[in-house]
Amino acid sequence: MTVRTLLHQLSVLEAPICRVASQRGENLETQRFFGIISRLGDGVFWYLIMLLLPALYGNEGLQVSLQMLLVGISSLLIYKTLKTLTVRERPCEAFPDIRRHAPMLDLYSFPSGHTMHAVGFTAVVLGHFPEIGIFIVPMALLIASSRLVLGLHYPSDVIVGAVIGGGMAWLSFLPLV
Repeated sequence: MTVRTLLHQLSVLEAPICRVASQRGENLETQRFFGIISRLGDGVFWYLIMLLLPALYGNEGLQVSLQMLLVGISSLLIYKTLKTLTVRERPCEAFPDIRRHAPMLDLYSFPSGHTMHAVGFTAVVLGHFPEIGIFIVPMALLIASSRLVLGLHYPSDVIVGAVIGGGMAWLSFLPLV
């Protein structure tokens, strides 16, 4: 069984969850809220954090911002490779009853780049400045949720994105030998 076949079968199994999540996005206020969250998750929120850390924590903050940048770039390489190899249709494209409530940044859904970066960046910041967690953990959770509510991703896209982001963050803490 190929990865594409497996993902297609998984898409069919996850479609009911996507339908329920997408129906939540039918409410205009919900759509607006998660649309804003998604837009912030495009990078705006994280770039702001990367700029604020040196202002708040000096050189240590700059080092953390650079670590976030490294995690972001390395995660992006994995993300682009997986998108190209799997070409998994988004739920809003694969199932006509699942509506898209925000623009797509690219064609394919696997994995969720928004979630990957949110988890990776959050893990890096928490590893150095856990006191900031009260602000960024809820944002990371909202960004991941937005991907489902907006009809753009399957739950497995979000889970795998979180695993990749968390894994890249974890690797970034390992000492260089």
